[in-house]
Amino acid sequence: RVQLVESGGGSVQTGGSLRISCAASGYTYSSYCMAWFRQAPGKEREEVAVIGPGGRVEYYADSVEDRFTISRDNAKNTLYLQMNSLKPEDSAVYSCARDRLQFWQRGRCLRSAPEYNYWGQGTQVTVSS
Repeated sequence: RVQLVESGGGSVQTGGSLRISCAASGYTYSSYCMAWFRQAPGKEREEVAVIGPGGRVEYYADSVEDRFTISRDNAKNTLYLQMNSLKPEDSAVYSCARDRLQFWQRGRCLRSAPEYNYWGQGTQVTVSS
């Protein structure tokens, strides 16, 4: 069965860095777009970054562009999000997600949450000022 397991969250001070990971299993990882989403208390879930099956970056939210880097290692079935210059407003639960369709079925990656049907449990990132 499909499983997505995040790791690497934690607490850092403003300006610090964290790298979170998402280990995928139970499917052909290299056939799907993957994404990172985040949700802070009292706020709507926000798409953060999307990456194509071959590693091409498809999308960054304006709020994280130039600070965050999404990447993937298809040999290790792992998705990453390197977060630099962290701000208190980046504090949230970060979740990885898998596209509901294989890339060849649509030909592009979308960033809307309903297009992702498998989700990890989330990892907390807290940035203190």
